[in-house]
Amino acid sequence: MTDPDEPTEPSESAEEHGFIAELQRRNVPRAALLYGGAIWATAQGITVLGPAVGLPDWVTRWFLVAGVIGFPFFMTFAWLFEFTPGGLKLESETEVGHRRGGLGHITERKLDYWIIGVLVVAVVLLLTNQFVLRRDANSAAAAADAQTLTVELAKLPSKSVAVLPLANEGDDPKQQYFSDGLSEELISDLTQIDGLKVIGKYSSFKFRDSKATPGQIGLALGAAHLILGSVRQQGDRIRVMVSMIRATDGSSVWSHSYEEQLKDVFAIQSQIGRAVADALKIKLLGKPIVSGDKPPSGNVEAYQFMLQGRTVTRRGTESSIRQGIDLFHQALKLDPAYAYAWGLLSNASVNLGMLFLTGEARQQAYVQARVAGNREQLLAPDAAHTHTDRGYLLATIDNDPVGALAEYQRAHALAPNETNSMNFVAGGLENLGQLQAAVEMYRKILATDPLRVDIYSNLALGLLGQRELDAAEQVTRKALVLQPDFPGLYATLTEVDVLRGDAGAARENAAKEADPTWGPWARLLAQQIGPDRHQADGALRDYIAKQGKDLPYFVADIYALRKQPAAMFDWLQRAQRQNDPIFSGLLTDPFVLAYQHDPRFAALCKQAGLPLPGTALAVDGSGGRQ
Repeated sequence: MTDPDEPTEPSESAEEHGFIAELQRRNVPRAALLYGGAIWATAQGITVLGPAVGLPDWVTRWFLVAGVIGFPFFMTFAWLFEFTPGGLKLESETEVGHRRGGLGHITERKLDYWIIGVLVVAVVLLLTNQFVLRRDANSAAAAADAQTLTVELAKLPSKSVAVLPLANEGDDPKQQYFSDGLSEELISDLTQIDGLKVIGKYSSFKFRDSKATPGQIGLALGAAHLILGSVRQQGDRIRVMVSMIRATDGSSVWSHSYEEQLKDVFAIQSQIGRAVADALKIKLLGKPIVSGDKPPSGNVEAYQFMLQGRTVTRRGTESSIRQGIDLFHQALKLDPAYAYAWGLLSNASVNLGMLFLTGEARQQAYVQARVAGNREQLLAPDAAHTHTDRGYLLATIDNDPVGALAEYQRAHALAPNETNSMNFVAGGLENLGQLQAAVEMYRKILATDPLRVDIYSNLALGLLGQRELDAAEQVTRKALVLQPDFPGLYATLTEVDVLRGDAGAARENAAKEADPTWGPWARLLAQQIGPDRHQADGALRDYIAKQGKDLPYFVADIYALRKQPAAMFDWLQRAQRQNDPIFSGLLTDPFVLAYQHDPRFAALCKQAGLPLPGTALAVDGSGGRQ
């Protein structure tokens, strides 16, 4: 038993309670609150008044750091000293009774008043910063942005226009292809007007249903005017509402509504083109605006089949290309003289065979492509699209890149403002090793189609072939901003890293490449400059076993990097014999070009119909012949 008279040790909870009571008795919590409020209020004051007196931004940061450092010293001071009517005294010099009585109460009330006052000041400063100064700053920033936008828009050529995709207001959402087709054809029509800068479809279509202001859209596209509107198709009637506005303020320049029979849709397109020219005071110089994709019979149903087939084919899958081919055949049943549809059928057949078929099935697709191309040439020998499609056949299945470039240049001469013809010229130049001319053409395309990601990708390859690594990386990163999942962009960055010898960055970028063709190759490429040679060898063997048969050029590329020219040339021969589509980039490939002075390289170029690197061709960057 415990003797009730025997003293007992105080419990831990009692000691803790006693310590807290002592803190309260010495007003330490109040002192802490006062200190924190004072630091906060002073920091708010520095933030609000600092800019007015020219204080740098770091003053507030370092004041807060000093406040944190000083906190324990102030708490020690509050523990040791007491405010009394006689001044500041050590706690040991004051009477406990006074503390517990009137003197302690007076001190506590004084501290409470100080705390309340400091917090009121801090709150006032905070509200001033949040609702007055910040609002003024935001208003000033918005005004500055608006002024900057106005200044930049004023620099744009007045005779420039972007056609935003016309909205589909019909009852069937599946008719979107029709309104998009009209928008695309309107762009094509407007490029025929001399002196008018027309933004390409790829860039302008990025602003479908955009919430951006006209000024923001105009500045992004480089166009002083925007064309927008809607299409509504009901039975055999069509209504097209279209207007042109100024990008600077969204004010209307011209607007009109067309409501006609569906068969008159082609006349409506031409009328809109003429109206735009009149509104911008541009003379047509007596040249009529001709719709290049119009069926000669005027059969609107055939036109609709063509538009639908073109839209479906652009998805790029095997099933979509086959579906597009069927739709082109339906259009040609209704109008066998439809040259433009024959050209689309030729292109689709080439792509089907090149991308998805092998052996006899591929050759059969190429035969069909040649038949369709010959038919297009017979029906429209002088059309720009005919020369473009003829060049594509020569480049892909006839192994004639020089002849292909000549056809692309003829198309460009007939349609000098169309980005499609310029793109083929640039690609033809690139495939023939005319890299600087190709780069200049790609930059020309971006002047009127500034958001077109595939052009940035192609431009990067041209720069990479010239070993302009910094420029290639910069262009590729611009493309990634536009479309992070575009195939091959991270593979291009991997090539840049490998050429720099940066194994870590190469592995990081290769891991981000999600495309099923480019991804495995990029990761294999990155492994080749790592420290583990056994792993690199094994990865190459595994890649050859899984993908070497279908992608021999990529295997050749790896052997080029590994400095094994005999194996490289062997796999390049296989790629050339198999008509591997990646082989067309031979003269832009920095790894293979390291062996351009090898006699075997000259023999390969001769076999493939390619000039030797550095050989000047009788062409210029604008697509004309010198």
